[in-house]
Amino acid sequence: MLRSRPLGPFVTTAARRSAVVAGWTLISRVTGLGRVVVIGAVLGPTFFANTFVATNVVPNIVFSAVAGQALGLVVVPAVVSASSRGRRGHAAELLGGVGACLLTAAGAVTALLLLASPLLAWSLTFGIADPVVAGQAQGIAVLLILLVSPQVVLYTMAALGAAAQQSRERFVLAAAAPAVENVVLIAIVVIAGATWGTGQEAGGIPLGFLLTLGVGSTAAVAVHTGLQLYGAARCGLAVRPFRKWWRDPATMRVARRLRGSLAVPASPMIGMYALLIIAATVPGGVVVVQLAYALFQFPLALGARAVSIAVLPEMSGSYERDDRAAFAASWRQALTYATVTGVPAAVLLLVLGDPVARVLANGEMRSPDVIARFAACITVVAVAQLAAGLHQIGRQGLFARIDVAGPRNASLALLLVTVTVAASALVVAPGTGRLVILCVALLLGELAGAVITLVRLWRAIRPERFADPAHIGVSVIAAAAMLPVVGAGWWLLNTSELGTVAEFGVLVACGLLSLAAFTGAARFRLLRMSGGAT
Repeated sequence: MLRSRPLGPFVTTAARRSAVVAGWTLISRVTGLGRVVVIGAVLGPTFFANTFVATNVVPNIVFSAVAGQALGLVVVPAVVSASSRGRRGHAAELLGGVGACLLTAAGAVTALLLLASPLLAWSLTFGIADPVVAGQAQGIAVLLILLVSPQVVLYTMAALGAAAQQSRERFVLAAAAPAVENVVLIAIVVIAGATWGTGQEAGGIPLGFLLTLGVGSTAAVAVHTGLQLYGAARCGLAVRPFRKWWRDPATMRVARRLRGSLAVPASPMIGMYALLIIAATVPGGVVVVQLAYALFQFPLALGARAVSIAVLPEMSGSYERDDRAAFAASWRQALTYATVTGVPAAVLLLVLGDPVARVLANGEMRSPDVIARFAACITVVAVAQLAAGLHQIGRQGLFARIDVAGPRNASLALLLVTVTVAASALVVAPGTGRLVILCVALLLGELAGAVITLVRLWRAIRPERFADPAHIGVSVIAAAAMLPVVGAGWWLLNTSELGTVAEFGVLVACGLLSLAAFTGAARFRLLRMSGGAT
């Protein structure tokens, strides 16, 4: 017989946790966006910029092939279950065993990455028409991949530390640590640009410049990892891998679950790598796509990801207790919170895409062609982030139910759609059209994943209510209240001769005022609903 319990305290706690995670994640995402902006401003719309940005993403892609986001989604429920069922030290032992398993895999995959570096370098530079520049860029790519490859092991350790903190419901340091990595890398890129110059093409890059960028990037990740491991130790779950982990049944169960969910983190990242390969055929195209992708990730980090991280332990506990009502209630709450962040973000990006592109394209990237390409991509990712938010929330809901097959199938569908649509961009001439098609590939892939995960979760939750249409409808109605403010901001930004700083100030003011209008309209609507209910 299903058991239930009062849901009011959970709703308050989930909101508070989500706000904490969202606040620190905001700082992390702002610095992450600043990281790409600074790299673009220093390196410019060049093939060298393409090479550096793309090779810097390779460790993340390879890490995702080991476990990626699925590590937290699988390990957190397992550690929560071990804490509730076993003795006090059982959760730490489980984390140590899983850590040993993953670090062994990460080390092996890093070795393969080193061996495959020439092939990866070729894939990232094959679109360069000049054979001399292409050969030089390929050599640069090989060197950079060798320098950043240790990041695979470092990211694995950082993810273990973050998962340990989340399982103990400690979210601040886990969310804030990536911001430190971004700040360190920003400082390194600025110093390198000031020392060796900006806007250089692949043919004339000094060795010191390359070493500074490559080694500095890995050092920034090492700082991030150290903070995550420190946070795990503080909450009583120090990551201490042990030998002969394969003899521990609990570790092997989690390892099999991770292996079964391998496609979940790997598919989106492989799809992203395909986008970068094609974007690299356009000078500065990788920087433009990464800037658009950073904006795409922004509302996700504040909404779907922050909420799901905060409620995942509670959802896992509800499933463990066989409390279907509590699980369904926490799912509806998460879905509503994600909508509250996704809808206004879509409105802002759709209307203000061009001014945002003008403000973010700085330094060597500040040219009419680059701004036009960036603005067009922003328009597409404004819609894509809505689909991605639904996909992410649904996926984590399934993981909380120890359902690996659903997220895996959704991720494989995402990969198939993304790669197929992205490949079609090659029939278009290098330029704005090709980059826009790549962003459309991102949108359609996330939409395919969202449909599969939500349908599967709906089947698992019924006969409980799947969504709260009234509260989701409030977000849509409140978004309409933003339009006068956003429209006024668009008019001012497009009819006045403003400098970059002034444009930035107007954008910030417009964003804050429109969000205030959204919040006020939502509260007014909720008060009317509660009054009608009474």
